Amino acid sequence: MLFYKICSNTNLFFTSLCLIPLISVGCTSINTCCKTGSASAGSAILCPPTAGDIVGVRAASDAFYSALNEMFVGNITSMDNVWSHEDDVTQLGPMGGRLVGWESVGAEWRREASLKLGGTVSAEHVEIVAGPCMGFTVTDEVGQNMTANGKPIEVRFRATNIFRKESGAWKMVHHHTDLSANLINAIGEVK
Repeated sequence: MLFYKICSNTNLFFTSLCLIPLISVGCTSINTCCKTGSASAGSAILCPPTAGDIVGVRAASDAFYSALNEMFVGNITSMDNVWSHEDDVTQLGPMGGRLVGWESVGAEWRREASLKLGGTVSAEHVEIVAGPCMGFTVTDEVGQNMTANGKPIEVRFRATNIFRKESGAWKMVHHHTDLSANLINAIGEVK
């Protein structure tokens, strides 16, 4: 469980929340307080990333999409490796539903891998925000999957992915995409 420290900035008369994880799998950043203000807006809360944070989140995002494509052909090992296995991970996928905890999220990925629908999906127009402990991407997922009888289905979703640094490695903790009527129809179910 994460705990938060309240930091006060009396110069700007508001309080900002600063993440200080106190769990063994969490970030080990020594950044104890986010700073208020920005060069352009003057009101943003800034938690400056280290030199490797944006690169790390980008690599974790790339690893997720590689694992997703492997999962489409039945290989689940990479998907297991990119995700955190904690109870607070979540997924809101293209077939609906809301999954909470690695047990549920991992089971869904294994179920989808067993379908072996094939196809590929890539991330386009990736925007990355990263801090010393958490980061996220906003992207367009574009590609093609197959129905159970081999007919192609276009994939074009907006997606948000959230990553957390655990024991020095960036792990996915949340994946959220638009709903897909095409995939729901192809598989014949909605969550």
